[in-house]
Amino acid sequence: MSVGQGINWDEVRALAARVEAGESLTLTPTVRELLLRTAREVAIPETDAHAAVQDVAAATILLREARARIRDGSIRLSRTRARADDLALAGDKVGAQRLLEDLLSVEVVPLYRELAEIALEDLD
Repeated sequence: MSVGQGINWDEVRALAARVEAGESLTLTPTVRELLLRTAREVAIPETDAHAAVQDVAAATILLREARARIRDGSIRLSRTRARADDLALAGDKVGAQRLLEDLLSVEVVPLYRELAEIALEDLD
């Protein structure tokens, strides 16, 4: 899979925003499929995701966890990339590599891991 191919988190972001605004989650087949697909994309174990989509409360927790992984990973990646770029421009490739390696040690979302790995390769 190339970077980001087939990944569009707009629907899950919108659903999460509606739930956070007080709307109840309704487990339609479409919502279940969205939650299961997103869980795969953010490295939530499939068995956990399948169990969660059977119950509104658990599915809401799954939605919040997926949304948090998307948001937190994006912020972490953006900040790290910016700091690594600054270090690389200043001539500190080792420091830039260390930042990206540290990110890889904690990041679980496959897309963000792939982007960090590409950034690390670009430093070579």
